[in-house]
Amino acid sequence: MEDVKSTLASSCHVKRISMLQKLDVADSVRRELSPRTARKHKAEFGQFMTPSGVARFMASLFPPSTMKTCRLLDAGAGVGALSCAFLDRWLVGEFGFESVEATAYEIDKKLCGHLAKHLTGYRRVTPRIIEGDYIELATAEGLQYRGYTHAILNPPYKKINSQSAHRQALRAVGIETVNLYSAFVALAVGEVAPGGQIVAIIPRSFCNGPYYRPFRNFILERAAIRHIHLFESRSKAFRDDDVLQENIIIRLERGGRQEAVTVTTSTDDSFFDLVTYEHPFDQIVYPDDSERFIHVPTTLEKSAIELSSAVQCSLADIGVKVSTGPIVDFRLKAHLRSMPEEGTVPLIYPSHLSMSSTVWPVEGLKKPNAIMRNDETEKWLYPNGFIVWCVVSRRRRKSAEWWQASLILLPSVSIQCWDLKIT
Repeated sequence: MEDVKSTLASSCHVKRISMLQKLDVADSVRRELSPRTARKHKAEFGQFMTPSGVARFMASLFPPSTMKTCRLLDAGAGVGALSCAFLDRWLVGEFGFESVEATAYEIDKKLCGHLAKHLTGYRRVTPRIIEGDYIELATAEGLQYRGYTHAILNPPYKKINSQSAHRQALRAVGIETVNLYSAFVALAVGEVAPGGQIVAIIPRSFCNGPYYRPFRNFILERAAIRHIHLFESRSKAFRDDDVLQENIIIRLERGGRQEAVTVTTSTDDSFFDLVTYEHPFDQIVYPDDSERFIHVPTTLEKSAIELSSAVQCSLADIGVKVSTGPIVDFRLKAHLRSMPEEGTVPLIYPSHLSMSSTVWPVEGLKKPNAIMRNDETEKWLYPNGFIVWCVVSRRRRKSAEWWQASLILLPSVSIQCWDLKIT
């Protein structure tokens, strides 16, 4: 296993690319358009355009290649920042392509003109700008190889309704997933040629949880994970759009043999403190894990649990479940109550927790103490029982509070969405 090292070569590479102008032009357009674009419009398309620093780093992750013709896919291309970053790197001479065929999909008509302008200025590049819905177009004739050798993606982030046309189209080609971002990545994996390289920036949420298990299976059965980059700050990667989301950048190789995985971390999109590790794949996806959770280790040191021979079973084996609180209060405002009343169940916030116990209800609390129990809220409620929780944001993290069923004789309890950990 390699020692922790600073990736100076990548830093030098980014500096060389920064002298080029195409990505800078695309980024200036992004910075002009983003503050003028209504939040409602961004939400409709799940649109968060890629800053130049992130785009350059993503382009730097592709391995050198000597193939004559590159066939590049950029789905959800926006104004073309990712394609420009990739093509700028090619112009530096780090790829041996003689020509590039660049296919870019964009559904937002307001961006397609900028996209076309930015991609038509390259010599020996044949751009193909497709204005339309990538999911609809990619699934229209069934999922099949399109011959792409490279794909670079910042896919849209938006949940997919279980009965929507998108969900049905994806299901018809063997993709079961709950968000546009995972759908785009799955389609790209399905369309690239064997050996094709995919680099995408996506939320980390797909790495665990039951909803993304079919997506994880789809990816891991068809591609090898080569590289994962983790931003330590949730707010810096897309700071211009005020996005508070834990994102990762991942590089996949279609049909590749799975080997050790490179893991890099940085605080933000400046990458000034970039650190590199290498981990065996069995530390990324545990061999005996039927859920196939994807772990992103940020140190070479093994955890106490990994080192202890006394730990012989999983939490599930001993009947323990770990979860974040499922209640997102602003989405359920109509059902919240300041104090308990008939038909409500307890709603627990960090404010209800002391260092030694749970205090509920609390009069005069700015947060609601209860939530109505009905058909709309039932799926978000926990059965009353014994619950141990920890507020991760607290300075003293190893403090746990508990809720015991005998404290309150109600059938259910609800917990507002904040991090829970077994300590």
